[in-house]
Amino acid sequence: MYATLASRDVDLCLIPESPFFLEGEGGLLEYVEKRLKENGHMVIVVAEGAGQELVAHCNSTTPKDASGNKLLKDVGMWLSENIKAHFASKNHMHITLKYIDPTYMIRAVPSNASDNIYCTLLAQSCVHGAMAGFTGFISGLVHGRQTYIPFSRIVDHQNKVVITDRMWARVLASTNQPSFLREKELEEFQSAEEEASSQLSQLNLEASNSSSSSGKN
Repeated sequence: MYATLASRDVDLCLIPESPFFLEGEGGLLEYVEKRLKENGHMVIVVAEGAGQELVAHCNSTTPKDASGNKLLKDVGMWLSENIKAHFASKNHMHITLKYIDPTYMIRAVPSNASDNIYCTLLAQSCVHGAMAGFTGFISGLVHGRQTYIPFSRIVDHQNKVVITDRMWARVLASTNQPSFLREKELEEFQSAEEEASSQLSQLNLEASNSSSSSGKN
């Protein structure tokens, strides 16, 4: 989402939180064809994990890694093949598609002085925490301070894009892409997001009350 907003050249951004469908009226392939006819080119950005329900439909096996997590299928390659097949069936419209998988290229930028200092502080903080007897934590910068953050607080919830929020609306406005959500699906998403937000607020409140009680004791 943020990469799309930063680029300003993206015509379509696909993320796991916003489902899409390929065929039929209002589908992705119809939109791709429409944009190509209008502009003659387009850039599609696909996040890892997007469209997994569509890719899995083609392959029923769901392999897992050593930790038991479901391995994500390559949606980028799958999507590019479907787009090629779609236009191959249309004799009047020839396209050239280039698929780029950045893998670790996006992490291959040389570090600068600020990066080196920050990593040094993180490493020193980890060593100090371990020597002090702490375990099950990571070192991180919170409000300008080096902190020890328990693993449980890192993995207690996933960082998801709220597609009914303003930031995702900015992406849609930037790319001019449709949401690919029907009215019924949008209502279901809004209800689910409200419920999840309520549960998270309740958990934070309970954690705050527990911390206050411990402090008083």
